[in-house]
Amino acid sequence: MAKKEKRTAPAGKPMGPGPKGRGGFGKPQNVKGTFRRIFKYLNGYWGQIALVFICIIINAFSSIAGTYFLMPLINEIFESASPDMKKFASTLLLMAVIYAISIVANYLYARLGVNITAGMLHNVRTDLFIKMQKLPIKFFDTHAHGDLMSRFTNDTDAMRQMISQSIPQLFSSLLTVVGVFAMMIYLSPILTLIVIAMLVVMMLFIKTIGGKSAKNFMRQQAEVGRVNGYIEEMITGQKVVKVFNHEQDTIDGFNEINDSWFEANYKANALANVLFPILNNLSHINYAITATVGALLSISGVVDLGTLVSFLTYTRNFSNPIGQISQQINFILMALAGAERIFSVIDETPETDEGYVTLVNAEYNLNGELVESEKRTDIWAWKHPHADGTTTYTLLKGDVVLDDVTFGYEEDHIVLHDVSLYANPGQKIAFVGSTGAGKTTITNLLNRFYDVEDGKIRYDGININKIKKADLRRSLAMVLQDTHLFTGTVMENIRYGRLDATDEEVKAAAKIANAEFFIEHLPQGYDTVITGDGANLSQGQRQLLAIARAAVADPPVLILDEATSSIDTRTEALIEKGMDTLMSGRTVFVIAHRLSTVRNSDAIMVLEHGVIIERGNHEQLLEQRGKYYQLYTGMFELD
Repeated sequence: MAKKEKRTAPAGKPMGPGPKGRGGFGKPQNVKGTFRRIFKYLNGYWGQIALVFICIIINAFSSIAGTYFLMPLINEIFESASPDMKKFASTLLLMAVIYAISIVANYLYARLGVNITAGMLHNVRTDLFIKMQKLPIKFFDTHAHGDLMSRFTNDTDAMRQMISQSIPQLFSSLLTVVGVFAMMIYLSPILTLIVIAMLVVMMLFIKTIGGKSAKNFMRQQAEVGRVNGYIEEMITGQKVVKVFNHEQDTIDGFNEINDSWFEANYKANALANVLFPILNNLSHINYAITATVGALLSISGVVDLGTLVSFLTYTRNFSNPIGQISQQINFILMALAGAERIFSVIDETPETDEGYVTLVNAEYNLNGELVESEKRTDIWAWKHPHADGTTTYTLLKGDVVLDDVTFGYEEDHIVLHDVSLYANPGQKIAFVGSTGAGKTTITNLLNRFYDVEDGKIRYDGININKIKKADLRRSLAMVLQDTHLFTGTVMENIRYGRLDATDEEVKAAAKIANAEFFIEHLPQGYDTVITGDGANLSQGQRQLLAIARAAVADPPVLILDEATSSIDTRTEALIEKGMDTLMSGRTVFVIAHRLSTVRNSDAIMVLEHGVIIERGNHEQLLEQRGKYYQLYTGMFELD
């Protein structure tokens, strides 16, 4: 196989975007520790595993015993002057029984192997998926999605092959080598010395070629993740690729990482494919030499014909497992490298939550005091236990205060600088400013997707670091610019905002978001199945569903991050009428580039480089004739 020509981007053209960073090509870092962790996933299957190894032992013994019985069969026919056909038939029947047992053992081993592997990988994928749900947003912001998918597919498949094939075959090969070698010494120590001499030569080839092959097999496994990541990213961004005519640049970028995969794949398989023909030919040479010497010994009467035939058969059976051992060790190392990639995600630090204030259903008792209720009351309160053993209940109103908040996604790059603001219950607060000014960062901090480095955020007078994240997020609803819809019906996608919402509440939320009209005109209305992240809907329709999802959640605080950016002006006007109902009595944070959507805000914050440079309502900011005035009158445009 000729080496593939390296393809690169044309001169002067940079490679397209995509996950090109390399990593994870080395050998498994902790073979013993990784095996120990894999074995933990086999708990509950040890009885079946023991049966598998018993079946392998039976199979190996059957093969060795069946070959041994060739000796009396042949000697009875060719060495005896008057063959005992009854003895011949009984020996032949015994061989048939032995091989039948081997077939049954093989069948049981294969079936049990499938059951053990399927169960183990089910648990591994479950743990991996559960852990991913517990990881912070920062993890997904810094890891290619395709590479994460590769851990669910390629890496787990490598583990499957190791558990169901490589380890059992390695054990079987080792058992066969030991058993065959013992029988060869028993039959003819002289011929065994010839086999040992050739075995030394074969081991030298395995060590030289197999070691290099193993390293490239592990690199190949890591390259698969890069390719998957790039393909997933390009499929998702295909419209952007075509809009900017970057098809060729994308192809060049793919060629770069595909060539790297090709190189690793080529080196790994080329060396592995060369090794086996070499070992096979050496085994032929070994067989020829052994047969020649054995024939001479047979002629001289040192060994009988039956012994020679059995020994030559053992010689063939001895060479094949040697090659299998080398191959399976490579596969095991590759699987261990994949297992370490899986465990590296499982070992990631989960999203920490030191909050102890929870959100509970509440009601007023006869004394007018707020107390916890076991039933849904549509009144929510923060349950705040204190160090002295007392517990207080604070009505959930949506009062938000940021006090000198400083934050940066990276230590050397601060995004927000001493930001202070407040939002009283029912107020609409708008953030405007250039891209990168820190608008979305504020909403990320309100949700505790990231925690503030300095300063405080108080929610109804409670530091949000004291509130459990799940309860905090349950009190908020967020409509993002990039809407995500799940595979399921329209009804199910809206109900995602509150899973216990009735069909009537879902339809009421759709009506508020002005999504009712287009939903009723879908083929199956609310039962229309959405697939491909809503590919059969317009971007505006997808955002209408996202707004309806927020409406059905019925939260006291609403965050709209460019929520109407993909909706035409006429639809936006209709939505705003419905949104007025939704926002009534709620604290609303609005991020908008379209300034017409924030004119009726109670307060508008103008951000620049992470600092609030202007604040006030629409009329006040126009009177200041500052940055907002320039933006609104078109003297300056948002980028």
